[in-house]
Amino acid sequence: MMPMEPPRCLPIPEKPGAPSILTREDGATIAYRRRAGTAPGLVFLGGFMSDMNGTKARFLDSYAAAHGCSCLRFDAFGHGASSGDVAAATVGRWRADAVAVVDALTEGPQIVVGSSLGGWIMLLLALDRPRRVAALVGVAAAPDATETLMWQRFSPEIRAKIMAEGFVDLPSAYSDTPYRFTRTLIEEGRRHLVMDRPLPIACPVRLFHGIEDRDVPWQTSLDLMRHLSGGDVAVTLVKRGDHRLSRPCDLGRLAGALDALSAIGRR
Repeated sequence: MMPMEPPRCLPIPEKPGAPSILTREDGATIAYRRRAGTAPGLVFLGGFMSDMNGTKARFLDSYAAAHGCSCLRFDAFGHGASSGDVAAATVGRWRADAVAVVDALTEGPQIVVGSSLGGWIMLLLALDRPRRVAALVGVAAAPDATETLMWQRFSPEIRAKIMAEGFVDLPSAYSDTPYRFTRTLIEEGRRHLVMDRPLPIACPVRLFHGIEDRDVPWQTSLDLMRHLSGGDVAVTLVKRGDHRLSRPCDLGRLAGALDALSAIGRR
């Protein structure tokens, strides 16, 4: 048997200049970068405490530039160059903002790529705007993260501190600054749980997950596949893959999925 060729990888550009700004009805501002192009376009939803200048976000912009499709990436409320304090953020806020940017800043069908907690937001977006979402790509998708990956993992002492004081600051492997987890984030997140019932999402879905992901168990993607109602759902488990899945070979797999999904979207 001939060995498989390594996945094709695209160059990642340097960080560009100042982002554009979308102002919401309450005065909050969403920083975004938009590349014009054909449909289906790409929309990136980053994870908790990540921004639109991360490796995967910039990779999608590079992919869009090479293929002539549109691309939208933005900073969630309380993240990056967007306004707001992350300590005041909720899943509902991120959900509403994702809908707002798609409505205001994109045209035609979109392939939505969600990383980690952004994978939860992409599912909510698909439920809210099914006609605008042509396909979903989850990278270590973390649906229901505030419940299963935060609250249920917290020790009784941490839970008690959150309930009594309203928040807790915990160290993170991804930052020198502790991450703040609030009681509001946990309790409001329960209004948006999706893994307790079948998900009426019929568009094609591709899920990538690293076997060595220490933040979101790889079994999460298999569980999500079972919940999705559509028949065109595939999970790729990556040996030695971590939570970020940002190595050149990981990005190459992502590019291959985008190639195939874009072809479907143009039919």
